[in-house]
Amino acid sequence: MSFELILGMIALFGMAAIGTPVAYAILVGVLVYLGVSGQDLAIAGTTMVQRLFDGFLLLAVPLFIASANIMNAGSISDRLLQFCIALVGRFRGGMGHVNVVASLIFSGMSGSAVADAAGIGKIIIDMMVKSGRYTRGYAAAITAATATIGPIIPPSIPMVLYALVSNASVGDLFLAGIVPGLVMGLVLMGMNTAISHRRGFGQEEPVPLRELPGLTVRAFPALLMPVILLGCIYSGVTTPTEAAAIAALYALIVAAGLYRAIKIKTLYQIFVESARSAASVGLVIGASMILTYVVIQENVPQAISDMFSGADISPLMFILLVNILVLLLGCILDATVIILVIIPLFIPTCRELGIDLVHFGVLIVVNSMIGLITPPYGILLFVINAVTGIPLKEIIAEIWAFLAVLLGALLLMILVPDIVLWLPRLFGYQG
Repeated sequence: MSFELILGMIALFGMAAIGTPVAYAILVGVLVYLGVSGQDLAIAGTTMVQRLFDGFLLLAVPLFIASANIMNAGSISDRLLQFCIALVGRFRGGMGHVNVVASLIFSGMSGSAVADAAGIGKIIIDMMVKSGRYTRGYAAAITAATATIGPIIPPSIPMVLYALVSNASVGDLFLAGIVPGLVMGLVLMGMNTAISHRRGFGQEEPVPLRELPGLTVRAFPALLMPVILLGCIYSGVTTPTEAAAIAALYALIVAAGLYRAIKIKTLYQIFVESARSAASVGLVIGASMILTYVVIQENVPQAISDMFSGADISPLMFILLVNILVLLLGCILDATVIILVIIPLFIPTCRELGIDLVHFGVLIVVNSMIGLITPPYGILLFVINAVTGIPLKEIIAEIWAFLAVLLGALLLMILVPDIVLWLPRLFGYQG
């Protein structure tokens, strides 16, 4: 690394260490690099604006955020929960299973782990605690673990960001996330079953099967959203960004028109909150794009590629090493930063080693989501602590079993690529 880059990195990590938001820390580090290297500081602003305006795909991010916030409003969550309780509440540890299935369904509408945890997750935690069968820590821990599924099953904001830095197909990434998301749900339900038998958790009062069709019909418009999204993309009717706009419009029609769960005042608040969330993500994206300019100037990706090529490393070993690195970084960094700043460094090496970029991308997104519940700085742990008031100590004490099975699922996806690639190949993907 050059002296200028070293100073920039020192400034970046120094600002982050004292609690500066990551986007601002990156901007300071880049400005230090540009200043010391004698380049025009205006390059930072020019690069950010140009790349943001060129990134038509990025419009999908605020649209998915808006659709998630709309779907979080009113009676939509209640309808989905009633459907899930009727479906799996009758089994041992029923509310834990409801938690997982609700996250699997809601992930098809939100694309955000934080939206999942803060929205429907808070409702389920209250229901689990009030039932008297589950401790606060257990209810919060399984909610945090299931929220990681949110960005795996489409729509997925992290996958949109990965597509931006890798040029992989958003449609293929979305399809590739479905089976891994289901695998994550199954291993979490398996662990919930094991713990429920060990601790004597009971099941919910069985809902008569004759009521299931009616509950399905009530929840059906919400369940249809991911089908519409993937149908629009894979039929070739729309681009992923246009499909995101359709998803947001559909969410609005369902919530305001069909369910009558949103009023004008509520809608205004939803749009304001969506704009704030999108702006915070956009700032990180913009800062990351400037940092990408710097690392390309310093030829860092090519240097990393040359290093691994010279070491004669196998593709499997490379994937394992990168995933270990991402897992460690996930303990302290946000998934957005990992995908936008760290992963572009390894994309040239992936191409050099013949690693499928869709497989690699899904692994990275899954890994980054697991990082959201990894102590001590897992963001989802803090989100649930903030919305429920449950102490972090109680949540962390219960999270380890769920963390272990999710890591096992990730290892299975690494060793068996067909888990990720089977569905895209079924639809014509050539990777």
